[in-house]
Amino acid sequence: MTRDELLKAYNDIFVIKHPFVKHKLTSLRDKNTSTREFRMLVEELGTLIGYEATRDLETIDVEVETPLEKAMCPVLKGKKLCIVTIMRAGNGLAEGVLKLSPSARVGHVGLYRDPETKQPVEYYLKMPHSVNERTIIVVDPMLATGNSAIMAIDKMKEMGAADIRFICLFAAPEGIQAFKEAHPDVAMYIGSIDQGLDEHAYIRPGVGDAGDRIYGTR
Repeated sequence: MTRDELLKAYNDIFVIKHPFVKHKLTSLRDKNTSTREFRMLVEELGTLIGYEATRDLETIDVEVETPLEKAMCPVLKGKKLCIVTIMRAGNGLAEGVLKLSPSARVGHVGLYRDPETKQPVEYYLKMPHSVNERTIIVVDPMLATGNSAIMAIDKMKEMGAADIRFICLFAAPEGIQAFKEAHPDVAMYIGSIDQGLDEHAYIRPGVGDAGDRIYGTR
């Protein structure tokens, strides 16, 4: 499916159109952007897109005593958020989302892509308690084939998670289609939907390997 077909078929795929998001995504694409700047941009984008992904969180009113009088004021309802990072590239994005809710819990899913099969292989999983009672925000800068994100969310659902959202910076239409076929109930918050995948399953034009650019590795 094309970008427009996907957006028409699913009403919970949100492409963030804020000018700051567009500007920072362009800076990420530039091959001359330094490791330090790339890392900072990913974190900033995590905050900006995280704001959109949490727009509909429920609140309840509690009594607060101000310097002048008592008042009923809104606070977030239920247990704290859980930010789940798909390691390792997701870590930088998670730091940005955490700026919105510094007391959120953090889960880690370690996956790497087998170079031959292009399928994800799990090597680490650590989650906080009460996953079934929390809003789960899964983060990964890139959604290429979609296989890693699908596997990570499979794990969350196996643990009982019901309210799950997914954030990425760059996505290929092929990955979005696979993701929604596997998890039609999970809303997606995306910085940019790119042209597609090349023969090595890299997003074009994309940014290259986000993990290597965040950490200055190869």
